[in-house]
Amino acid sequence: MSRAAGTTVLVLLIAGFVLIQEALYIVDERNQAIVTQVGAFIRVDQNPGPYLKIPFYHSVIYFDRRIIVNDTAPTENLTLDKKRIVVDPITRWRIIDPFTFYITVRDESGARARLDDLVLSAMRDEIGKTDFVNVINRDREVIEESVTRRVAERASAFGIQIIDVRSKRADLPPEVQASVFARMVAERGQVSKRYRSEGDEESAKIRADAEKERTIILARAYEQAQRLRGDGDASAAGIYAEAFDQDPEFYAFIRSLQAYERVLGDRSMMVLSTDSDLLRYLRSARPTSGRTP
Repeated sequence: MSRAAGTTVLVLLIAGFVLIQEALYIVDERNQAIVTQVGAFIRVDQNPGPYLKIPFYHSVIYFDRRIIVNDTAPTENLTLDKKRIVVDPITRWRIIDPFTFYITVRDESGARARLDDLVLSAMRDEIGKTDFVNVINRDREVIEESVTRRVAERASAFGIQIIDVRSKRADLPPEVQASVFARMVAERGQVSKRYRSEGDEESAKIRADAEKERTIILARAYEQAQRLRGDGDASAAGIYAEAFDQDPEFYAFIRSLQAYERVLGDRSMMVLSTDSDLLRYLRSARPTSGRTP
């Protein structure tokens, strides 16, 4: 084979390889494709596998068949009670009609822009029909489901299926949060003051009841002590009287000794007359009755 013939074969092989590449295209499980002929739509290929087209005459445009997430920028909305709230929606969607998608929004960037408009408009309308407290609490899921239905109806015209629309957060605007937090702190301070006041009142009541009970117990104890002391004094007086009736002189002698014990100490000094009745038992070794004590 001559050199020219070899070159010709090589060129033919390269051309054949290029033609095969241009004539064959593959759609995998992640993609779907539409085929156009000089800009005119030919067909949609959504099943995975190899496909043929006319080289340099047909064009293939691929679209993602997986779920696509569209994270819309946070926006500020007004609730029914005229309070501002910032909502950060997120949308999950997929392309189900590539041809309609292509002729209406062209690509994902165009679809994201259209979906942002639809989601924000529907979210604004639904929030505007709900009070602030309900948006934050019990009606949040209801709002999201309603927005999903509304956006799904509009997005079907673009060949798009809406999976769901959810809000990542629903907060107050930053400039409002500070005043709200300050008001919450003030309210909590009022509650704590009320609790302290109620506690002080209950504490004073308990102390007053305890003091009253203490006074009653001491009074009863004093009364009982006085009664017992009176009973003891009466019993002692009875014993003294009985002893005096039995032997007056001996009783007088015992009482005098008790008086000496209380009055006279180791260093006691008393100046008394010799006629003092207190010293009559010290002047004589015998009592007047003749008995020996």
